[in-house]
Amino acid sequence: MSQQSQQQDSVVEFIGMIQGQKVSEIHPAKGPSLDRDYVRAFAQAHETAGFDRVLVPHHSTSPDATLTVAYAASVTERIHFMLAHRPGFVAPTLAARQFASLDQFSGGRLAVHYISGGSDEEQRRDGDWLDHDQRYARTDEYLEVLHKVWTAEKPFDHEGAHYRFQNAFSEVRPLQTRNGRPHVPVYFGGASEAAIPVAGKYADVYALWGESLDQARELTARVRAEAAKHGRSVRFSVSFRPILAQTEEAAWARAENILAETKRLRVVQGYNRGGPQQSEGAKRLLAAAEKGSRLDKRLWTAVAQEIGGRSNSTALVGTPEQVADALLDYYDLGVTTFLIRGFDPLEDALDYGRELIPRTRELVAQRAASVRKAA
Repeated sequence: MSQQSQQQDSVVEFIGMIQGQKVSEIHPAKGPSLDRDYVRAFAQAHETAGFDRVLVPHHSTSPDATLTVAYAASVTERIHFMLAHRPGFVAPTLAARQFASLDQFSGGRLAVHYISGGSDEEQRRDGDWLDHDQRYARTDEYLEVLHKVWTAEKPFDHEGAHYRFQNAFSEVRPLQTRNGRPHVPVYFGGASEAAIPVAGKYADVYALWGESLDQARELTARVRAEAAKHGRSVRFSVSFRPILAQTEEAAWARAENILAETKRLRVVQGYNRGGPQQSEGAKRLLAAAEKGSRLDKRLWTAVAQEIGGRSNSTALVGTPEQVADALLDYYDLGVTTFLIRGFDPLEDALDYGRELIPRTRELVAQRAASVRKAA
């Protein structure tokens, strides 16, 4: 069966994102950086809305993501989690035991998104002085050790460029398995020449920011080719900030209001149009923005351009039907996971669950059925 046929038989996955407090480009942070009640309500809202998984992000000044996942898992029942993790600050032997323990306690609801780091400044806050390409080389070795710890049946030694262990072993293994072996799903990001080979070796799901269809087609082809060298296949995720309204005109009016408020707050807070320029993903978003603020059917790049391509900041704008149709175009490229979060974080999560998520699932089911019938 071809890669595309396999993809069309897949079930689409929706991922949201939770943070320790209400904050976005249009909502400045207020109060404590960790609001337990907000985290609980935010996680439960995603579960109610029908999301499959939520991302807990990592930042060098933010609350600990691992502990946030542990708390959010304790106040939910079904929703799964994607823990953002930067290799380099915790030994892979310890991380392996932490992730395995968290997977056990959560009932097999954990995945980990490995982020090697796109900004020297960010990394140095936590004492990491490796350069961009060295960080990806370290991630390669990190993931190698991690999987050895989960699967080794007896203690092992390891000596590499970045890590050296003697008699490494873990008594706790992940609850989840892959091909009969203990495994926590690997989500992976990075579009640079240093990143793609690591993605090909280890990624279960490769994550892109919200690029244009042409950009996504080119990048997914590169990752597929790299994975094929290792006899592997990989799934794909794309991240968007959907801006919805009951009419197209109202959705674009809302988008323009979001842009205006983003600009206003950036002036108030003294930000410039900077960004993690070492990040290839940021450069790709800015390259898309240079072609126009409105691309393809629904892609809107204005906020991404305003904030320097920092983070997933491109939007799909329109009615729920229109945005679901735009997501289907990415599905046709082989994307089966969509990370969607709003500029009004909790409220938008609930709104996505009312129409956007079910409409997209319905379109995907129809498309998969038509492909099977044609086959």
